[in-house]
Amino acid sequence: MRRAFAGLTTRGRSFAAAGMTAIVCAFILGERDLLRAGVLVLVLPLLSTLLVARTRYRLACARRIRPARLPVGHEAHVDVRLENVSRLPTGLLLVEDRVPYTLGGRARYVVDRIEPQGARELSYRVRSDLRGRYRVGPLTVRLADPFGLVELARSFSLADTLTITPAVFPLQDSPLIGAWNGGGDGRTALLAAAGEDDVAPREYRHGDDLRRVHWRSTARYGELMMRREEQHRQNGGVLFLDTRRGAHYGEGAESSFEHAVSVAASVGVHLARTGTSLRFVTDSGQRLPASQSFEPALLDTLATVRTSRETGLTRGLAALRGAAGSGRDGDGLVVAVLGEPTAADARALVTVRHATTTCVAILVDVTGGIGARASAEVLRQGGWRVLLIGSAGELTGAWAGRGTEDPVLDRG
Repeated sequence: MRRAFAGLTTRGRSFAAAGMTAIVCAFILGERDLLRAGVLVLVLPLLSTLLVARTRYRLACARRIRPARLPVGHEAHVDVRLENVSRLPTGLLLVEDRVPYTLGGRARYVVDRIEPQGARELSYRVRSDLRGRYRVGPLTVRLADPFGLVELARSFSLADTLTITPAVFPLQDSPLIGAWNGGGDGRTALLAAAGEDDVAPREYRHGDDLRRVHWRSTARYGELMMRREEQHRQNGGVLFLDTRRGAHYGEGAESSFEHAVSVAASVGVHLARTGTSLRFVTDSGQRLPASQSFEPALLDTLATVRTSRETGLTRGLAALRGAAGSGRDGDGLVVAVLGEPTAADARALVTVRHATTTCVAILVDVTGGIGARASAEVLRQGGWRVLLIGSAGELTGAWAGRGTEDPVLDRG
């Protein structure tokens, strides 16, 4: 009853106050008719409170979000099933599903009556332009009397999670990494360019083709040593994202950080679908190891990644060197997604590259300043292949090498 009295609406409190006032005035003025009217007005919210407090509805709730993971700017459908599992019909129900403001606000419905063992299907749409992981629910049901004098809230504990991932732009095979394919002719050409002494041979195994004997290493070690460049293996690579707050400019969806996150998602999804065994590293260290479920894990991680307070790249470069050098042959692909690094940051990144490592830097320059261009030149001189873009939407053309013969894309 205490909860029920606390659930009096503004109308219910007004009725109670008016009834008490009428009763007091009736005693002062000696008006019996006013007393009868005051009692009626006061008893009405009390009876409504008693009626709502004695209801014993048993309700069940189920929710489904389709899909549970989607990119920014897309809509998801939320279906809610409210079932009356008691033997009594319900009265007027005010149903509200709690939805974060960024997804569109609250979803409210008025359900007039649910028969015993009956159910009602409710549905609505949610949409967000901001990535993240959002909690949808729980569902709150308010029991109300027909006069709207009392509302008693009952809340379910069930809640679901909706993941909004960064926008992913389609990419094609790029000439930037055309020479890097982990085997075959491209691999042989890469080794030839690096020099025969850079080949890492291995010991002879029964059944190996003797035409692949590495004679120089055989003479050095006194036993048969075989070349490795013709081995077929899965490509390995590292995706690096600079999340330092000081390396990015702007706020909200148009900041360089949000564009960089979208770029990292696009590159990671593209390389994972082409069979590359990727690791994900940030300036804070390694975030994701290589796995068969790398693509969904990367999107989930990028959905909630935030800017860091790191001031340097020391921890990130240590993790990057370890991941880049963890391949069996010590080579691989490094794709670094950066905001607007300083020249010192660029020089530090140059030290990551080895003779057999293909390094690609993607600089997101939303301000169009000269600082990013200077850093891009430092990376180019250090053997990196560089893309300079102003937004994530420019990545598709830049990745395919359209619009310029130079590895640095000039927006102007």
